Amino acid sequence: MSERTDLTPAQRAEVERQLAVIRRGVVEIVPEEELEAKVAESVRTGRPLKVKLGLDPSAPDIHIGHTVVLHKLRQFQELGHHVQLIIGDFTGRIGDPTGKSETRKQLSEEDVKRNAETYRKQIFKILDPDRTSIHYNSEWLAPMTFADVVGLAAKMTVARMLERDDFTKRYQSGQPISIHEFFYPLMQGYDSVALESDIELGGTDQKFNLLMGRMLQKEYGKAQQVAIMLPLLEGLDGVNKMSKSLGNYIGIDEDPNEIYGKAMSVPDELMLKYFELATDMTLEELEALRRGLEDGSVHPRDAKMRLARTLVRLYHGEEAAEAAERHFVTVFQQRELPEDIPEVELSAGELEDGVIRIVKLLTALGLQQSGSEARRSVQQGAVRVNGRRIEDPNELIRPQDGDIVQVGKRKFAKIRLV
Repeated sequence: MSERTDLTPAQRAEVERQLAVIRRGVVEIVPEEELEAKVAESVRTGRPLKVKLGLDPSAPDIHIGHTVVLHKLRQFQELGHHVQLIIGDFTGRIGDPTGKSETRKQLSEEDVKRNAETYRKQIFKILDPDRTSIHYNSEWLAPMTFADVVGLAAKMTVARMLERDDFTKRYQSGQPISIHEFFYPLMQGYDSVALESDIELGGTDQKFNLLMGRMLQKEYGKAQQVAIMLPLLEGLDGVNKMSKSLGNYIGIDEDPNEIYGKAMSVPDELMLKYFELATDMTLEELEALRRGLEDGSVHPRDAKMRLARTLVRLYHGEEAAEAAERHFVTVFQQRELPEDIPEVELSAGELEDGVIRIVKLLTALGLQQSGSEARRSVQQGAVRVNGRRIEDPNELIRPQDGDIVQVGKRKFAKIRLV
């Protein structure tokens, strides 16, 4: 950053420190120079930045993928800034069309209220309530007159809306796009106008919506916010974005033993990403862990157990984390597994992009004779991978050397990739 003559050396050092924390794990900042200016002004004046996150309460349960942006917000709070958390009770009745191939079903007011309350309970497992203000965007959107809505719509063209990839694909394929869906990014952007936000956070899939807020602030004569995009966290399959619908998620309200067991199935190559984006590990600790894994002084299994323990601690406390680890070591590592598990070769040719469906994996390892038999075993809850019960016959598994696959109480196989 270029030197600012209106800052003392100590203030310049504080600006650099804050920027290092803010940039951690971030994919894109638009525009970078304005972020630097806003942080510098905050340090100079002592005025906290207003950092916005909008939540569309269409799903009531938060998983680890959702917490990536929440951990970034917590970092802003620890730097002295203030979080504006917007529960989209008004926009939630429409539903964000981002990434959707068809018009979403509108939520009822009762659905929105119920889901919003669940979010409120879960987010404060991460955020500091004293540095968080919660707003419902019905406060400023519901009172708008039709003339106000027309004025808002006049600030955006249809051509600009069709720059969104999801709208373009639906338009070109002849799928219907309802007019009200165009209002979602306008309303979300207007939230930033109403609250005069300095910064807005979101996943990379939210870039269009975040930049809409910046553009509308300019149209309404407000200072423009900076848009910060964070990566989407891959789920336990190591391929797809973490999603409840895909079954590759870790829910923060799940049982501690379940969180621990699921975390132990995170692919080795994603461990550091999970630590960086989904935990409170410091930059120094993260770098030390990275070096340890590279030079062999830290075993991947030990690192993964640290990840599992950390995730449980974040959402259930230290005592629950220690208990979950004891349970995992006792039940999985010591008691349930036979000493002489047969090692079974698994050809890389059986995999597609490094993954394989659980049903196919069971037959490839010779643990089941047919796909239908394998499917029934999964549906009956008899299948485990590294101690984690698999419940979806279509779940994608990313096999690694040494993984233990179990069917019932007597069938085991230790994978050896060839």
